[in-house]
Amino acid sequence: MPRAFVLINVESGFEDTVLQKLRSVPSIEEAYFSYGVYDIIAKIKAETMDQLKEMVTNKVRSLSKVRSTLTLIMMEE
Repeated sequence: MPRAFVLINVESGFEDTVLQKLRSVPSIEEAYFSYGVYDIIAKIKAETMDQLKEMVTNKVRSLSKVRSTLTLIMMEE
């Protein structure tokens, strides 16, 4: 089962809004605030790599106030 960490930058002041939206998505196992270059870190799981790609594209990157993402696909857990 593919998993990935997604590092997310959001518009200033909207971190809590985006975090709450991410936590409501069933395929997102965990999501946390982060200090530094990225604002939020999310751990995503999917049944296939195609579904993982779709999750990042359609459920994370399309959220209002998300400015950019960096996806790190996990090789082993």
